[in-house]
Amino acid sequence: MTLTSSLKSQVAAPDYTAIKAKQQVVWSAGDYARIGVTLQIVGEQLCEAMDLRAGQSVLDVAGGNGNASLAAARRFCKVVSTDYVEALLAKSARRAEAEGLAIDYQTADAENLPFADATFDNVISTYGVMFTPNQGQAAAELHRVCKPGGKIGLANWTPTGFIGQLFKTVGRYVAPPAGVNSPAAWGTQDFLDAQFGPHVQAIEVQPRHFTFRYQSPQHWLDVFSTYYGPTLKALEALDAEAGQALRADILALIDAHNRATDGTMVVPSEYLEIVITS
Repeated sequence: MTLTSSLKSQVAAPDYTAIKAKQQVVWSAGDYARIGVTLQIVGEQLCEAMDLRAGQSVLDVAGGNGNASLAAARRFCKVVSTDYVEALLAKSARRAEAEGLAIDYQTADAENLPFADATFDNVISTYGVMFTPNQGQAAAELHRVCKPGGKIGLANWTPTGFIGQLFKTVGRYVAPPAGVNSPAAWGTQDFLDAQFGPHVQAIEVQPRHFTFRYQSPQHWLDVFSTYYGPTLKALEALDAEAGQALRADILALIDAHNRATDGTMVVPSEYLEIVITS
């Protein structure tokens, strides 16, 4: 055995099953729906960018509390909304019921979708599939279930935007799983070209900004440390001193991006709006 092969044999592949089990706990913590609803405009814009048509089938992958699902259903599409956190799907279902929208809900793993090849006219995900640990497998699944000539629509935070920088800030205190790429990789042209380029007709990418508007930077931090699972669980994992340091670093990050001068928080966060023709 050569030295190179010996070293390779010593590097264990990530245990994706264990990682996803921990992720489910994280995303079940707090109440992401309280934050998710503020992002509704992203789902609406993505559906417009995809030029969805009434009667088309749409699969929302890692659909969470349903922003993209509801947006597609409002356009009279036939929508299936999936996530591996049942509580989030339940929140989405209540929203759909309140609006009189017909959406089919199924608990599903984005890396192993329970649908046949080429089932859907459109596959969509807003800030959802980007958090899968096995990124290549998740990308392959999006393409597999989309019909030839259909569209895959994504909204993914970029590494350089506010949320991408938040990932890095938290990662300095709580290390991400070994061997797992940053979720923000999905917000780069290189990743999209590598994962989808050889298999699709076209990839259209439009940089956009979602603007976080809160009463103050401290208000944002209070909301995200209470309801946003990743921030909540990161702070729970730290002792008091480290937790306070992380909070201070997050407030400093907000300050660096905040364009409000009246004490409120107005922070644009870059993301990529992506429309892929399968």
